[in-house]
Amino acid sequence: MLTVKTLQAGDAPRWDVFVHDCPEATFFHRAGWSTVLERAYGHRTHYLYAERAGRIEGVLPLGHIKSRLFGNALISNPFCVYGGVAATEEAVAIQLEDAAAALASDLGVDYLELRNRQRQREGWPVKQLYVSFRRSIDSDPEANLKAIPRKQRAMVRKGINAGLVSCTDVDSDRFFAVYAESVRNLGTPVFPKRYFQCLCDVFGEDCKVLTVTTPDGRAISSVLSFYFRDEVLPYYGGGTPEARALKGYDFLYWELMRRASEQGCRIFDYGRSKVGTGSYSFKKNWGFEPEPLPYQFHLVKAKQLPDVNPLNPKYQMFIKLWKKLPLPVANRLGPLLSRSLG
Repeated sequence: MLTVKTLQAGDAPRWDVFVHDCPEATFFHRAGWSTVLERAYGHRTHYLYAERAGRIEGVLPLGHIKSRLFGNALISNPFCVYGGVAATEEAVAIQLEDAAAALASDLGVDYLELRNRQRQREGWPVKQLYVSFRRSIDSDPEANLKAIPRKQRAMVRKGINAGLVSCTDVDSDRFFAVYAESVRNLGTPVFPKRYFQCLCDVFGEDCKVLTVTTPDGRAISSVLSFYFRDEVLPYYGGGTPEARALKGYDFLYWELMRRASEQGCRIFDYGRSKVGTGSYSFKKNWGFEPEPLPYQFHLVKAKQLPDVNPLNPKYQMFIKLWKKLPLPVANRLGPLLSRSLG
């Protein structure tokens, strides 16, 4: 008999074993995200799993984000690009989704959001806002370099010829300084520094920071990446204005790919982007092909699908004003807003 339960601290190892072995599961299904959401932001989590005869057969991580500005939602999984159910069979997935829908009603949220990579529940509306970029990489760095389209490969070589240097950081300090300036320049509220440190603390060796410096040691670009099975997922990245001139972004992601392939990674996951944005074009230039992300919703109190994203015209004035904020002010105010941008 299949039963749905809520994750308790002692069940985390069993949960993660299932996630590691389940083809549908991703890094963002790991139990550690519950700790991150609660410790870094104070958000309540509801990590559901289906069990039969003492064996986990499906998981559905959920975080509750409640905000006066951005609404009230139950999301799988907040601050993550992938989510939804990971299960051994369709019947298990349906039972977990039904349990999530019932929980959403009990909590009185506006909607339940499942950030699927593939699976879709029949009858639940789908929003095709994002695409993901994933591609296999070779164990030979030279083969990976040759696989990059010619124009983009030239950008990588310019970074190499500029004498740029990459190194793995032991903490998130340099990363945060570069990242905070970068997102302010884009008009986006920065996440709190404690969030990135929490990611490093919770996921350990599966969360690493790679920073690129000029020959004289100035940090110009940095990326925080996740490692899962044989995949590397560059997740949060940024750079200074100087990085653009020195091709610091191009060199950064090439160095991450080179290092990851030498460490045994065989999938490079460039993450999600919205069609028509700068990041979408950048990833296409590397020879990656977009794959639609069928995010799915179950509406509870909401009458229509949410539209909380920077392309929404109502946020354009806010974005323009945010870009003009002094960096110390943006770093102080940003975390107050970004905690609700799950």
